[in-house]
Amino acid sequence: MNSLRNKIDKLKPHFSEGGKFAKLRSVFEGFESFMFVPDKVTHTGSHIRDSIDLKRTMTVVIIALVPALLFGVFNAGLQHFRSIGADATVLRCFGFGFLKLLPLIIVSYVTGLGIEFIAAQIRGHEINEGFLVTGLLIPLIMPIDVPLWMLALATAFAVILGKEVFGGTGMNIFNPALLARAFLFFSYPGWMTGDQVWTEGLRNGKNIIDGFSGATPLSLCAAGETAKLPSFMDMFTGTIPGSIGETSVIAILLGALILIITGIGSWKIIVSVFAGGLAMGLFLNAVSVNAYMELPFYYHFVMGGFAFGAVFMATDPVTGAQTEKGKWIYGFLIGFLSILLRVLNPAYPEGMMLAILLMNLFAPLIDYFIIGSSIKRRLKRAKPALNLHAK
Repeated sequence: MNSLRNKIDKLKPHFSEGGKFAKLRSVFEGFESFMFVPDKVTHTGSHIRDSIDLKRTMTVVIIALVPALLFGVFNAGLQHFRSIGADATVLRCFGFGFLKLLPLIIVSYVTGLGIEFIAAQIRGHEINEGFLVTGLLIPLIMPIDVPLWMLALATAFAVILGKEVFGGTGMNIFNPALLARAFLFFSYPGWMTGDQVWTEGLRNGKNIIDGFSGATPLSLCAAGETAKLPSFMDMFTGTIPGSIGETSVIAILLGALILIITGIGSWKIIVSVFAGGLAMGLFLNAVSVNAYMELPFYYHFVMGGFAFGAVFMATDPVTGAQTEKGKWIYGFLIGFLSILLRVLNPAYPEGMMLAILLMNLFAPLIDYFIIGSSIKRRLKRAKPALNLHAK
């Protein structure tokens, strides 16, 4: 590493102001900060100094995503071999899933980072590490069979209209990964809904054995076929059709543990999302107008992207609520609305995506009222003291 560091230091003057390639300074700094921790420190003024920075934050989130990623790779292969009625070892399932997921990850990173590099060059800004997580999240919330050109188009839409038009990393209003999924959901619904998109090869119908439908638990519930649901344990472990990274609640909870222990993810948001889902689930159980409403509330926690959204999407520090009380309200409403949308609007079986995007929009308003209320309380407490001082 020292030799690489020395080579980069020798090249650095050429990309600095006055150098031959000064116009490419942001690109060079992007590669440098990706390989090494930036050596810039503050020298004057009052600053808050901490050992954590954006690069370390993104690294922790990626580590937290690893369990869901690995299980998603295995499950992609498992569902494929089940669909053709073939027995396969864990290694064979993993190898098949890896070869299917790798192109999705490459397309996501190449498209997103390419746009961010261009945007940084145009603005003359440094390249941030924010897309390191977004580039991995996007493939994990997609069907395994999504065409690569659609994925590239959705990624470009998310980065350009979801991030760069607002000023880049840290300035976006909506979660970019969910914007990519929403773009495909509304633009190409045939590739994001139905039973044929969640298992590789099922859309072509080649060598598919009788009795394998590829239906997800949410699609079964939306069709009123709750009796055909997989067992709770199968949905909890994740050996069911679904988005690549969203099926295994066990793997997602391991990621949640990492985020909470490191302080990167807000435990208040995670807990309040499940609390909101619990409240709406119990209410629907009490009403019980149809079979979907009669479904035990805890089933919603292991179906679709509820757990994944609560842990990795709702906790986004940029698009979520910032105040401590606001985090409770923000998370509760996400969980509450996601179950409401699932059950009462079968056209949108995955209510988590729309619930988070909607609350992304209202997060600043929640913080505004929380801060305003706090200011009023402090002024009210201070008023008697001010009057006494005036006398």
